[in-house]
Amino acid sequence: QVQLVESGGGLVQIGGSLRLSCVASGGTFSRYTLAWFRQRPGQEREFVAAIRYSRTTHYANSVKGRFTISRDNAKNTVYLQMNSLQPDDTAVYLCAGDAGIILSSIPYQEHYDYWGQGTQVTVSS
Repeated sequence: QVQLVESGGGLVQIGGSLRLSCVASGGTFSRYTLAWFRQRPGQEREFVAAIRYSRTTHYANSVKGRFTISRDNAKNTVYLQMNSLQPDDTAVYLCAGDAGIILSSIPYQEHYDYWGQGTQVTVSS
């Protein structure tokens, strides 16, 4: 059973930066597609970014050019570097993973088998 644990969230001012981390255990990390989703209060979970085992990356249009996803297979960790943060980025950020996800399914939460508990990011205005 794969477990994912996020960290790195917090309170930041507009224009600031944060780096989120997600550590995985219990699976063959290097084979997984890892993704970040976010959820604002009362809203649907939203795709943010993903990185495949090949290190190919995918981003939501709303974060392109501001957020960068990366992975360190030696540390079983995926990162989300978030720059130029805005109040609209305030949300709980969740890490997700799956071994068999296909390219067209990457932005859709229902295709991920494993989830972390989330870490809160708050951007103050």
